[in-house]
Amino acid sequence: MKKIKEVKRPLRGELAVPGDKSIGHRAVIFTSIAYGRSRIWNLSGGEDNLRTVQAFKDLGVKMSQEGEALCVEGKGWDGLCPPGKVIDCGNSGTTMRLLSGVLAGRPFVTTLDGDASLRQRPMQRVIDPLARMGAQVLSRNGKGLAPLEIRGGNLRGIHYILPIASAQVKSAIVLAGLQAEGVTVVEEPQKSRDHTEIMAQAFGVKLKVEGERSVVVEGGQRLSARDVRVPGDLSSAAFFLVAAAAILGSDLVIRGVGCNPTRSGVIDVLRRMGAGIEMTRQREEAGEPVADLRIIGKKLRGVEIGPEMVARTIDEYPVLSVAAALAEGVTTICGAKELRFKESDRIAAMTRELRSLGVQAEEREDGMKIEGRSRLQGAQLSSYGDHRVAMALAVAGLSSEGGVEIDDSACVDISFPGFFDLLEGVSAS
Repeated sequence: MKKIKEVKRPLRGELAVPGDKSIGHRAVIFTSIAYGRSRIWNLSGGEDNLRTVQAFKDLGVKMSQEGEALCVEGKGWDGLCPPGKVIDCGNSGTTMRLLSGVLAGRPFVTTLDGDASLRQRPMQRVIDPLARMGAQVLSRNGKGLAPLEIRGGNLRGIHYILPIASAQVKSAIVLAGLQAEGVTVVEEPQKSRDHTEIMAQAFGVKLKVEGERSVVVEGGQRLSARDVRVPGDLSSAAFFLVAAAAILGSDLVIRGVGCNPTRSGVIDVLRRMGAGIEMTRQREEAGEPVADLRIIGKKLRGVEIGPEMVARTIDEYPVLSVAAALAEGVTTICGAKELRFKESDRIAAMTRELRSLGVQAEEREDGMKIEGRSRLQGAQLSSYGDHRVAMALAVAGLSSEGGVEIDDSACVDISFPGFFDLLEGVSAS
């Protein structure tokens, strides 16, 4: 049980959040399949990124820690070897889905597995396109669930239209397409995060983005090693954005945060709610926009968060529901059914826990309706073993009478080791 104390004064100070988890996964993957020696700085020490690191070590890639950098000795696609054991993806859906694309073109059999939560997450969405390209992917009981057995081989390029916008599935197809004969085209109904496209181009891949929603890549390309500095994780920063935005008079700066437009929906939503958010020291690192974020606590108001925001805000909905609970008026979230298939059913989880905090929250099939209040009531809360739910509830605890207690709080280490220390630090400043 983690106790979060009520805060009765504004949040102040400066902090930095861990390296972006999504970009970190891709940095490890691209340095591993490139030719030559690369270095990665600011890779998150969260369990998810470490699963991807270990997976490529299991596949024969040599890595070593040199000071603050992870050094990767890539030998191209052919440098990957049969692992000789099951690769454990832990809780990381990104590891499993992107690795599926990598392994689809390798001439050996690999089994990918994960924890109980990952075994319940849908994998058919990545199995289908890889099978069309020529890979054999077997799932548990044929129901599209892990463990996955991937028998890679010669792939052919395809034109694939994603039924749901998904950066993970798009990335898996692109990674497979780099190994395929011919051209691979991926279309999405909405533009999802484009970290894979940006990083692929940084490693020398000739890749075309047509319009807003199509990616075209030709197979047989050689990737060249390069160094990568991972920007701060906006999804991790979001918890502090909401914490400061919801407490009047707060003045908080988060340094070096990745502000990719395909990920920055949380900033747009909070600004619509009335939060004061400034972007300063804007720059670019490895093709990714980076800035320092300054948040001024102001009175928030309820808004509508529609389907057009889902792809840009999918990981931030738990903490945005906390912002809604502390805003004046009603907030509605719709078109976000994908939240039911995350580490927990995040729609059901956040609805239940907000009700425990005294909030009028209505669960809907594809979202929520939340009526805000100025102060929350203290309660014992459940994280459901979901790192983003746990951190969102911790933010709620700052504005709860008497604070809150959260069970299974250690799950935050999946993405944000040290989260509670940072939160206590800005609360005490």
